[in-house]
Amino acid sequence: MTIKLNIIELPKSDYQGKPSSLCPGCGHDQISTVIINAAWENGIPPERIAKMSGIGCSSKTPAYFLGKSHGFNTLHGRMPSVTTGACMANKDLCFIGVSGDGDTASIGMGQFVHAIRRNLNMVYIIENNGVYGLTKGQYSATVEKGSRKRKAEENRQNPIDLCAMAINLGCSFVARSFSGSKKQLTALIKAAMSHRGIAVIDVISPCVTFANNDEFFRSYGYVKDNETELHSPDYIPHHTPVEEVDIPAGEYQDIELFDGATLRLETVGNEYDPSDAMAALAAIHKAEVDKMHVTGLLYFDADQATLDEELSLSDTPLVDLSDDELRPSEQALADLLADFRS
Repeated sequence: MTIKLNIIELPKSDYQGKPSSLCPGCGHDQISTVIINAAWENGIPPERIAKMSGIGCSSKTPAYFLGKSHGFNTLHGRMPSVTTGACMANKDLCFIGVSGDGDTASIGMGQFVHAIRRNLNMVYIIENNGVYGLTKGQYSATVEKGSRKRKAEENRQNPIDLCAMAINLGCSFVARSFSGSKKQLTALIKAAMSHRGIAVIDVISPCVTFANNDEFFRSYGYVKDNETELHSPDYIPHHTPVEEVDIPAGEYQDIELFDGATLRLETVGNEYDPSDAMAALAAIHKAEVDKMHVTGLLYFDADQATLDEELSLSDTPLVDLSDDELRPSEQALADLLADFRS
């Protein structure tokens, strides 16, 4: 049997991880599969990827993909700050941060906000199921008001919409998807890996143990019946000419990404401009009022400077600089101290 190789002649097995220990049918496992496929299809060497996580069901998942990549399982909610330090030391790595609705929207909220504000160069995936799966399924801060999980009263508190927050903070790539929409999610993650800056993808990922009933607004059945897709995305890697890709029926928009790849958005319903932040916020608000889930690329801005660019870091990653290059000369240090004294 011939083993299929990617553009850098690696088999998909080089991108896989350990067997999952999550509940059978968990949406998080589908996201892990998509990450494996996206990294393999993009032709990113596994040793050029760093996978980061915090604490929670979602934060366990990096063990299940990219077993040959760098990895760091941080403290609860602290994934963004650890990723910031790693990114500043080695900006040439592709950073994939995996978090959950508890890890991001509760204890890690402040870290999430500042990672966006700094435009850290990373993919930030939120595996969002609306419950705390490791502590017996309490409602999380993202679950919709009126949503009801099994054997519990309905949620009476207003939700935190992480996509709306990200857009308001000026995030340069904001998307929402569903773990059951493999084609859409694959295109968005592949595009996020080609984006320069922070790419936030909020993935609705049903919890099959505590909230698999249709009265819960993030259950598989409810999302399937109440999803509004803004557009059908397709991803064209930089090494594939656009002309070789089938042109979708209907209207479409091509978005050129940092590495020369293209994210093609085919219009499904009304015309939607992903560069319009106000339109994105309006779509999110309307979906919340209608008790729907709007998915797709919500907002995109390619012109923002990343944190390493704002800090004018050297073209060579700091980790690759010699001690002589990192250490200032005796005279340079004396001049610097003199400036501080004046």
